[in-house]
Amino acid sequence: MMRNEASKNSQVTQTKGPSGPRQRGRKPTKRDVVDLRTILIHCAQAVAVDDRRTANELSKQIRQHSEPNGDGTQRLAHCFADGLEARLAGTGSQLYHKLVAKRTTASDMLKAYHLYLAACPFKRLSHFLSNQTILSMIKNAKKVHIIDFGIYFGFQWPCLIRRLSKREGGPPVLRITGIDVPQPGFRPTERIEETGQRLAEYARKFGVPFEYQGIASKWETIRVEDLKVGKDEVVIVNCLYRFRNLIDETVAVDSPRNRVLNTIRQVNPAIFIHGIVNGSYSVPFFITRFREALFHFSALFDMLETTVPRDDAQRSLIERDLFGREALNVIACEGSDRVERPETYKQWQVRNLRAGFIQAPLNQDIVMKAKAKVKDIYHKDFVIDEDSGWLLQGWKGRIIYAISTWKPNKS
Repeated sequence: MMRNEASKNSQVTQTKGPSGPRQRGRKPTKRDVVDLRTILIHCAQAVAVDDRRTANELSKQIRQHSEPNGDGTQRLAHCFADGLEARLAGTGSQLYHKLVAKRTTASDMLKAYHLYLAACPFKRLSHFLSNQTILSMIKNAKKVHIIDFGIYFGFQWPCLIRRLSKREGGPPVLRITGIDVPQPGFRPTERIEETGQRLAEYARKFGVPFEYQGIASKWETIRVEDLKVGKDEVVIVNCLYRFRNLIDETVAVDSPRNRVLNTIRQVNPAIFIHGIVNGSYSVPFFITRFREALFHFSALFDMLETTVPRDDAQRSLIERDLFGREALNVIACEGSDRVERPETYKQWQVRNLRAGFIQAPLNQDIVMKAKAKVKDIYHKDFVIDEDSGWLLQGWKGRIIYAISTWKPNKS
């Protein structure tokens, strides 16, 4: 139903230029036909050399032809213009921290999450692959300990809890250690504790014995003993798409990425499920980074434009509070303030091997089910592929996410 509504988006675009409705039969004027992406790149070049006059002129042009409720390209341009203006004014870090501190309620996030699940397979497929892998590892386990780096609202786990409640012979004792960075403000552990309370309530409802530990701290400062791993537990480490927020070697020689991977290896999990954002927009050179970010976010905005109606409030929340916040950080922040630093899955492959892991092959039965789900439910332009032991997910040929499984190399 949503896709049928969204298909009207393209019809609206054909009859409406950026400056309002266009009568059929009238030749498009220069005002109607604007290559926003090219103007954005020219504006970024002006910002890079601090040519304020040119940057301001181009920024005005972008503002004229873009709006937060327009088509996908106009929404993307509006969001990137915010980033360029903040970089030019030197206010990127303050703006970003203000956005991070903004409290979005769990119920609002859940509505947006539901929309995201309906619009695209990325989250659903990742959770399916992760949960199925966990279930295959713990068939007869009496105690299971999941260590989730980047638990956020914990939306992945109710589905697993429900599956465990139906396990033949009864459910195991389930422990979840939820790890996330502290929230800004007076209550840094509030969200992580609320996540634990919701999961505990859910487990009680389904009769699954449950324990929860929340850790709100910088990931690289967490030691193995903080995780309180029991001898008789099957330990699973799960991290989906949040390693990109750890500082890399361009900022710190002793990279937090490697330190966290080292901690995970020392925990000696039965399996480490690792999902990554596949991007090349973490390079130090601003123009190269801007171009790569433009390609990456263009795919995301285009995907929502194709699958979700324009007037959907949750679409605006995703574009503004998730994609917009990330783009602002990439464009307007530098040094340790720039926390959006994705690498490609091939770079992660090398990093994980160097950190002392060996890749565990993906369960082909799970992969086949995942691919069938995407084919049945989602738009034909979603890409699902495999390469070097990674399950790749993307849109119109651009790989956006990748997921793989790893074990500590005992040798």
